[in-house]
Amino acid sequence: MGRGAGVKAVVYDRYGSPDVLQVEGVPVPSPAAGQVRVKIAATSVNLSDWECLRGSPAYARIGGLRVPARRTLGSDIAGLVDDVGERVTRFRPGDEVYGDNLRLMGGFAEYALAPESALAHKPAQLTFAEASTIPQAGAIALQGTDRAAPGRRVLINGAGGGSGSFAIQLAKRLGAHVTGVDNAAKLDFMRSVGADEVIDYRGDDFTRAAQPYDLILDLVAHRSVFAYRRALAPGGTYRCVGGSVPTLLRVLTLGWLVGRLTSRAIGILAVKEGPAHFEPLAALCVTGEIGIHIHRTFTLEEVPAALAHVGEGRALGKVVVDLS
Repeated sequence: MGRGAGVKAVVYDRYGSPDVLQVEGVPVPSPAAGQVRVKIAATSVNLSDWECLRGSPAYARIGGLRVPARRTLGSDIAGLVDDVGERVTRFRPGDEVYGDNLRLMGGFAEYALAPESALAHKPAQLTFAEASTIPQAGAIALQGTDRAAPGRRVLINGAGGGSGSFAIQLAKRLGAHVTGVDNAAKLDFMRSVGADEVIDYRGDDFTRAAQPYDLILDLVAHRSVFAYRRALAPGGTYRCVGGSVPTLLRVLTLGWLVGRLTSRAIGILAVKEGPAHFEPLAALCVTGEIGIHIHRTFTLEEVPAALAHVGEGRALGKVVVDLS
């Protein structure tokens, strides 16, 4: 890894494996109108970071077909406000903040710029590392489980990671019977956060379960629309957040038709972003009703290893890059 002058940032200029990442010296960014400069204390790793590193699935290249649109990854940031641009009214230097900076990224660095609208005041009861785990994964989990209820059977595919571990707990809190699906190394972890049943996707096909599900939240969609329909009870709902482009396209088109014809709802979860959509989870974490599970923390220099840990499916819950 090379390093030049200025503040440190992990950068990449072409899609590929973690080997394309470098630590470089970059200028301290200056906030434009409506922007906040954050001195980063912690940034959690999301599957979206891995996808943008690899440039795959194809939607990860939006805005940068041949080369990355943003040189520095990392959207779920937490830290101290260092400076503010014109028209910023909610924050001042020294404030502790966190948020999902998906539009500008830049969290794997000592400083990052974020729109004021993306940030919230960090609860004093949470560490920076804990707060950084919540924004993106929390918004997905909250919206993906909002149909869970007592007596309903809920299945979460990819439940052993960040969004999944929050989703298991939220669905259980709402009274549902929860089944978690992931690789064999995550079965005990999924049970520990509340899953009633667990499935190793390599050994069992959840779409052929004896009892169908009322709600399926799919964080890694790769199956056919007809398999998902088979797994749903009449009146049931299937929503996917990530997965292969062919699968997502089929869900968008054929899924709507198959669902309508068979009294089921099959579609993509259009995740709403911003503090209003993740602060409710932070409040539950503050009271201890929902647990935050940080599997490992890495340094800024170890960002390639942190991304590989998540991308290769080894993370139990969340992985955090700690700069504090």
